[in-house]
Amino acid sequence: MLSTMHPPRSLSCFPSSPISLLRHHTSFNFKALSSLSTQPLTPTDTQASQSSQILNLRHSLLSRKLTATQLVNSFLTRLRLTEPSLKSFLHVSDSLLRQAQELDDKINRNEELGPLAGVLVGVKDNICTSDMPSTGGSRVLDGYRPPFDATAVRKIKEQGGIIVGKTNLDEFGMGSTTEASAYQVTANPWDVSRVPGGSSGGSAAAVSARQCMVSLGSDTGGSVRQPASFCGVVGLKPTYGRVSRFGLMAYASSLDVIGCFGSSVADAGILLHAISGHDRLDATSSKQEVPDFTSLISSINFSESKPLKGLRVGLIRETIDEGVDHGVTTVIRGAASHLEELGCSVSEVSLPSFSLGLPSYYILASSESSSNLSRYDGVRYGNQAAADELNSLYGDSRAKGFGNEVKMRILMGTYALSAGYYDAYYKRAQQVRTIIRKSFKTALDEHDILISPASPSAAYKIGEKKNDPLAMYAGDIMTVNVNLAGLPALVLPCGFVEGGSAGLPVGLQMIGAAFDEGKLLKVGHIFEQTLKNSRFVPPLIADE
Repeated sequence: MLSTMHPPRSLSCFPSSPISLLRHHTSFNFKALSSLSTQPLTPTDTQASQSSQILNLRHSLLSRKLTATQLVNSFLTRLRLTEPSLKSFLHVSDSLLRQAQELDDKINRNEELGPLAGVLVGVKDNICTSDMPSTGGSRVLDGYRPPFDATAVRKIKEQGGIIVGKTNLDEFGMGSTTEASAYQVTANPWDVSRVPGGSSGGSAAAVSARQCMVSLGSDTGGSVRQPASFCGVVGLKPTYGRVSRFGLMAYASSLDVIGCFGSSVADAGILLHAISGHDRLDATSSKQEVPDFTSLISSINFSESKPLKGLRVGLIRETIDEGVDHGVTTVIRGAASHLEELGCSVSEVSLPSFSLGLPSYYILASSESSSNLSRYDGVRYGNQAAADELNSLYGDSRAKGFGNEVKMRILMGTYALSAGYYDAYYKRAQQVRTIIRKSFKTALDEHDILISPASPSAAYKIGEKKNDPLAMYAGDIMTVNVNLAGLPALVLPCGFVEGGSAGLPVGLQMIGAAFDEGKLLKVGHIFEQTLKNSRFVPPLIADE
């Protein structure tokens, strides 16, 4: 409840935010905003519209039942009320009201609107934006403004989306709690004494608290899916290559992907469609055709008693064994039973190589990060330390600019790549990666999708694992294998465990074959729409 929030702190936590905009803009009645989920649908609308803020926003704007200016004011009011406790954003755009007015003028002139017109989007701060700082959560890039937009950001803007601001993250994406940010610690909207997950914790918390409608994150080893589970929102990690990485600050280039957060499966699918496709600026982006994910969801027939009849689902046995909280296991088994009620055949499947993914991932990711982060030397990028000679300039700039977690991973990676250890660590980790890919392919040849928890536990207390990196790394065991195999995965809330004032959400992870996001979205949407007695709105905003 709002009464459980910590006393409001100063909004000076925004390094480059328009404080006066958040403090002094006109307050707005939230009824206009809540109507987005209850607007009557047009004859051509489908079941997807009933759960999609994006589709309902479009209807509300075109029918003149809501103006873009009203919408932006309502979100800014919520941001002003919740941000002192959550600290989801590092930077907030100072042009939101201007962009909203421009959209209202466009509507009044009956001009054509883009598919994301008026959609308020949060962007993780390791994704470049030309009109706002992009720090990667690091002091080494404090105040840095890129001269370009990331391809995903450019596509959102071209389709009418409005970037609310830049969300907090673990420095350069290295962490699982958002406590490794150089600027602030983000809190979980379900219980502000707990972490939101990471490294995309700011993006997940912002969507969960309805500070924005959807958001972008990055996923190297679970950085979209784990915070989605902790914050009770939908998180979508696409197939490697589905979305251009141009403009994403590189952590581990063979694993990094840009992913999507939404409060519904439909919204996550709409955002994914908007940012997908080949990009000549990214040689790793795929030329695979991008299906219309919205149409795939819209084609679902909910009149059938068993809408998922014949779907083969494999529950990964290694993800519900020892080491997973009993409450999480119970919720996941309940989700599997719900899939059976929808017509799926669910069976346990063993992936013997599953436990090998965690050590393999951390060797490969750390090795690639030690190479990628060498560019931040105080000369080409970032803040420069005063020094009399070049080596001291490099060393001092990096020592003062990087946090402890980043330094530790750089050292781990450099060691793994060093002469005499390359074959023992890096080469062997690549061999394990091949084994993991083959095991997933075998399992997915026999099943349409695989399911597992997104994390061994629900959100834990801030500071609980900060001084125990091995325990924190172990929390990634459910997600890293998917990145090693380059597969798509969808996480959506499926139930609760005890904790906080209203329970803590648990996320179900659905894994599909490469470039099979459409199937995951279809199954996820049906699951979401038929799940009873679960309303995933955090206590922080439930009283609105």
